[in-house]
Amino acid sequence: MKVTVHVEGMGCEKCVAHVTEALDNLKGTEDISVSLEAGTAVFTTSRDVADADIKDVIEEAGYSVKSIERA
Repeated sequence: MKVTVHVEGMGCEKCVAHVTEALDNLKGTEDISVSLEAGTAVFTTSRDVADADIKDVIEEAGYSVKSIERA
């Protein structure tokens, strides 16, 4: 499953690295791509990862989640 997370608060490449690391530490996430320009984090998941878990790890990294889309 492909997941797109719209993230607020990223302003530089260090922010991209923080969001990437946060999602990488979440079990089941793969192929993580974070875009500063688009304000998104896109990844695939091999298991059902709850929206609340995604939101928690991103907020713990210091950013806000506007929305989460699944395809």
